[in-house]
Amino acid sequence: MSNQRSNGMPSPKQLIYFYIAENGIISKAELLAHFEMTSSTMTRLLEEMVLERLILASGFGPSSGGRRPILYETNPEYGYFFGLEISRFYSTLGFFDVRMNPKSLTRWRMDEDMTPERVVDHVASSMRAILRDHRIDSSQVIGVGVGAVGPLDRERGIIVKPLYFPSQGWVNVPICRMLEERTGFTAHLENGANAALVGEQWAMRQSKPMHMMYVHAGVGLRSAIISSGLIVHGSKDMEGAIGQMIIQTDGPRLNEGGNFGALEAFVSVQALEKHAQAQAKMGRSGWLGEINFPPDRVRYDYLLQQLRGNNGHVEELFQKSASYLGIGLANMINMLHPEIVILGGALINSYDKFYETAIEIARNNIYYYPEYEPIFSKGDLREDAVATGAALSVWKAMRIE
Repeated sequence: MSNQRSNGMPSPKQLIYFYIAENGIISKAELLAHFEMTSSTMTRLLEEMVLERLILASGFGPSSGGRRPILYETNPEYGYFFGLEISRFYSTLGFFDVRMNPKSLTRWRMDEDMTPERVVDHVASSMRAILRDHRIDSSQVIGVGVGAVGPLDRERGIIVKPLYFPSQGWVNVPICRMLEERTGFTAHLENGANAALVGEQWAMRQSKPMHMMYVHAGVGLRSAIISSGLIVHGSKDMEGAIGQMIIQTDGPRLNEGGNFGALEAFVSVQALEKHAQAQAKMGRSGWLGEINFPPDRVRYDYLLQQLRGNNGHVEELFQKSASYLGIGLANMINMLHPEIVILGGALINSYDKFYETAIEIARNNIYYYPEYEPIFSKGDLREDAVATGAALSVWKAMRIE
């Protein structure tokens, strides 16, 4: 891989390369219509890129009366990327070529044993197995992107102090340095919600979305924004902005560090667990069925089991939580006016009615509705969005001169 220009500006080759990547297969005439350069310069750059194996001449397009145009596309074997999601419920390792085609995706549960060291060990051994299975030399791997629960120090590659991890040790974790030392691959850290939205934007690139919002409803609440086609990074990589939105001034709080009446106290896996535990402790007849374990051990998996068993009390709990999420979404939509709103996370993907109720409430509370209404979606990538977006962050930073 060649180095970027010293002034930090993308080279002409880099601009051409990513334009080809975004459009799939394209002709020289289409490139000339987009870039302000002479035909001879474009021809020279394309020939160099073919020789460097960055792109492939993939045949001929239809003739418009003269010689048939050569078509170009990216070379999928130019290099490879790993994308790693580090989350509270599950983590995912993906392996992608430069067209962002997933060649491998593996997922594992984040339990009490999954300390940072154990996760890095597992990732390193999985990477070796993936490369061996695909007969790809490690020298062809350009890097690994990490999408993690915040807060983060992205510049230093550190996971600072995320809440609610089931295992110990997730405080000031130099995750990039740990991965680089164990694998030899350059690592790049990004907020997991941002990575998910970048991944979904890529999956929807044909429609060219420019203003998008992503909300992850799981153990906690996370959100990300794309404005004018770019991720909005705040001054701090803190998660929970939407989770700390106050929707009930005299309401409860989820933990000692949170706001009273914050959205996360009503819409999160932990909020549902706490409410169900309280009901069970009060001995509400039939609320959780016949449990044969202490009420404070009621967990989300058990609530899903009751939901599938048509427990009306638990269904009402989920429906109320979804309604609160809809109010939070409406607040965000009324401020930001996105084109597309993508919802992900355990609460969204475990129960269809949760998603349906949330978007119905949000839609009913959009100020300019029906003149303005965003598209609501669970996304194209869903549970693979973070790993894909993390790999994309490395791909987009790939240096071409």
